[in-house]
Amino acid sequence: MNHDQENRNRNQNKNGRETRDPLRTGLPLLALAVVIVLLFNWVYNSITSAQLEEKSYTDFLTMVQRDQLAEVQFKVDRVLFLTKEEAGQAGGARTVYYTGLITGTDNTALVYKMQSQGVKVFQEPQEDNSVIGFILSNLLILGLTFFLLSLLMRKMGSAMGGGLGGVGQSKAKVYMEKQTGVTFADVAGQDEAKESLQEIIDFLHNPQKYAAIGAKLPKGALLVGSPGTGKTLLAKAVAGEANVPFFSISGSDFVEMFVGVGASRVRDLFQQAAKVAPCIIFIDEIDAVGRSRDSRMGSNSEQEQTLNQLLGEIDGFDSSKGMVCLAATNRPEILDKALLRAGRFDRRIIEDRPNLQGRLDTLKVHTKKIRLSEDVDLQKIAHATAGAVGADLANLVNEAALRAVRKGRQAVNQEDLLVSFETVIAGTEKKNTVLTDMEKRMVAYHEVGHALVAALEKHSQPVSKITIVPHTSGALGYTMHMPEEEKYLSTRDELLVELRTLVGGRAAEEVAFGVQTTGASNDIQRATDLARRMVAQFGMSSRFGPMALATVQHEYLEGQAYLDCSQTTAAQMDQEVQAILGQVLADAKKLLSDHRSLLDEVALYLLAKETITGDELMQYVNANQTAQPASISQEPAED
Repeated sequence: MNHDQENRNRNQNKNGRETRDPLRTGLPLLALAVVIVLLFNWVYNSITSAQLEEKSYTDFLTMVQRDQLAEVQFKVDRVLFLTKEEAGQAGGARTVYYTGLITGTDNTALVYKMQSQGVKVFQEPQEDNSVIGFILSNLLILGLTFFLLSLLMRKMGSAMGGGLGGVGQSKAKVYMEKQTGVTFADVAGQDEAKESLQEIIDFLHNPQKYAAIGAKLPKGALLVGSPGTGKTLLAKAVAGEANVPFFSISGSDFVEMFVGVGASRVRDLFQQAAKVAPCIIFIDEIDAVGRSRDSRMGSNSEQEQTLNQLLGEIDGFDSSKGMVCLAATNRPEILDKALLRAGRFDRRIIEDRPNLQGRLDTLKVHTKKIRLSEDVDLQKIAHATAGAVGADLANLVNEAALRAVRKGRQAVNQEDLLVSFETVIAGTEKKNTVLTDMEKRMVAYHEVGHALVAALEKHSQPVSKITIVPHTSGALGYTMHMPEEEKYLSTRDELLVELRTLVGGRAAEEVAFGVQTTGASNDIQRATDLARRMVAQFGMSSRFGPMALATVQHEYLEGQAYLDCSQTTAAQMDQEVQAILGQVLADAKKLLSDHRSLLDEVALYLLAKETITGDELMQYVNANQTAQPASISQEPAED
């Protein structure tokens, strides 16, 4: 090791940063302080000179003879004097006169005369006009200015990553051992992801076990998943389990307006990490800096330089020393291919939406510190929240706890959890919204139409609740379904049943009142989207068959599908979607017409109670099962 390296190691602090050389930092500050003091003196002298007016020495003697002076000050090179007229002014700036001092004259008699007149006479001591004398006279101001500048630089250094000269330093936060307060016990529903990361942690603790068989740990791992699945939480859990330095930084922290700053920060980050290896580097939202370097969206020199530096640093470090780079994103398709090749972020860890057991485990984690009543059934809540991610479940539990406090209870009960779930999907009740009797009847028939179609059809999700109470989401009512089991595949018949359920509200409006209202707008939008996906993505069209007509982009952000077909084919696809929607609406209207008496009974009951349960609905359905509904065609009408 050479002397320079030894000096750098001695200057390291415990977090792996190098201590800045005080000589290199102090000299620019001292020069800046001198400039500030000189500038201050120049401004002060300019302001002072602006209040002075020159008089001749003869005028000065004349004023002495006429007893017109109030104050006189003899300086080294001049005489300053203030007239009685100026001294008597109540406010405003007073003009001070000055004249040159005639050297070699004795002013004793003049001073005695002025004293006899009551003039205040001042004599300034001999000054040193040399540069050294000037600096010594301003030494206190210079020292104070230097101290304030040093303090200001230190404060700005903390905010900007190392002073004005440290703009290119890394902004990474360093977590040591279990300071994050999160471990794998706090992460539920991501068992596969935890298993992959557990292997990385084990390698950091026992590298010889892997070296003995010749295995090499991947240099980088990419955490991919939808927002809210817990990518950052899982990374913090790695920090809690690893017992090694953990550098956490966001991808946007590398991006700056000035070209080269981002690359400098990447360089500084990996230099810090290399000094304290073994360690883990975590880059959150890496798509901010790792976007593909194509020319379709224009070039960005700063982003490209930062990405090139990141690629070089990942290639440059030796994973056998225990350095591992983790990154998180929900847009992996826009990342640069060079970033994902073997030897860089070649291991992809997917964080899916949790399944039923995962949601149950997540609810247990989030309710660990919540006081629950005995009637709480987390299994039922897990069933109801199909498709929810960890962040949604955490929000649900917190809303339930807040509701329990508002109600004055000491524990959260099952009703709090169910109402909180409804609040998340539909908003809170709007108690000040007043509907007319006709509007309430239409809303009741609309919601009962959804519920009856679902109750009378096979392959449908059971109804758990029907309400006609307006909510803040804009819904005048809603029908909630509770799946009996979690499904990962859907058949064509099941999707057609879902379409009939969606248009069941519009069908009930037409059957009962012969009108169409705006209340079905959201239902029609969802039905159209599902029918379009059946034709364009699922290959469930009788016209096109198993042909993909659209491609989904940003799948982890629930992005829309983009058509991959000609305009002629797109027009034919629209006709196919229209045929499917027309057929399911006709089927729903026929089903409700065949059970018109049941529709009226349930709607009147809902009008009276405003909110009914799925069990109450099924009591009416089971009592009217003697009349079998007509068979429903499963095929859409041909165009």
